[in-house]
Amino acid sequence: MSETSDSEIESDSDAESGSLLTTSFDTKQNTAAEPAAASLVTTSDLDVYYGDQQALTAVSMAIPKKRVTALIGPSGCGKSTFLRSINRMNDQIGACRVEGTIRFNGRDIYNEAVDPVALRRRIGMVFQKPNPFPKSIYDNVAYGLRVQGFDGDVDERVERSLKRAALWEEVSDQLDKSGLELSGGQQQRLCIARAIAPDPEVLLMDEPASALDPVATSKVEDLIDDLAEEYTVVIVTHNMQQAARISDMTAVFLTGGELVEFDDTKKIFEDPENQRVEDYITGKFG
Repeated sequence: MSETSDSEIESDSDAESGSLLTTSFDTKQNTAAEPAAASLVTTSDLDVYYGDQQALTAVSMAIPKKRVTALIGPSGCGKSTFLRSINRMNDQIGACRVEGTIRFNGRDIYNEAVDPVALRRRIGMVFQKPNPFPKSIYDNVAYGLRVQGFDGDVDERVERSLKRAALWEEVSDQLDKSGLELSGGQQQRLCIARAIAPDPEVLLMDEPASALDPVATSKVEDLIDDLAEEYTVVIVTHNMQQAARISDMTAVFLTGGELVEFDDTKKIFEDPENQRVEDYITGKFG
């Protein structure tokens, strides 16, 4: 990974006060589609390997702030690997090796001074299958706050997070109820509330609606649109129609972990530059 001085990124001892990766820095990278000042997360020549197998190949892109970016492509093309790289979830895989650069607010997240746990407070994640803790609805949302030693009004933050996740009206009178007793769609929105409770800047979503019924999926899609007013959202989806409905930008990954095209969603779906992207969008392969 590229070198950055320790003074540029603060260590976890400072992160406890919320100062690990400040929000006052612009990113350095750029793409034709987005000016640098609008980009919150950038990657440059990102390669990811699992042992000898290369999962991502020279991926360079700039993810714009407070917009929805969709990652699409056939199975095994590296979408989820890319997503997990943004908040260093791949660190938990012993055989994983990352080369190149990922910057968040202009800072190299793989610099040795960055604590991955503190980074994940700023870059939250929602997984494909709802995974509420075997705790009450309230305690699910408050869990991260308590772990971080949050000294503000926990009740207010729990309520605010549930409202942002469009779940408050359904559960406000049953906060002591186990999160495991909620429906699948409600559980996923509870997980979203838990992810945003620490007030991250980025929300990563790995196929968050793939296990839900159409009604619950519609609610999650509406929620994603609302969340983009306050957060930068990056979502992996196998559903191209969903990507077209909810995203502002779309990145197309194809076989070999190659980012083939990244542009405005309308441009990707109506007039892609790359013939391989057009073939994928029109169903000729994948």
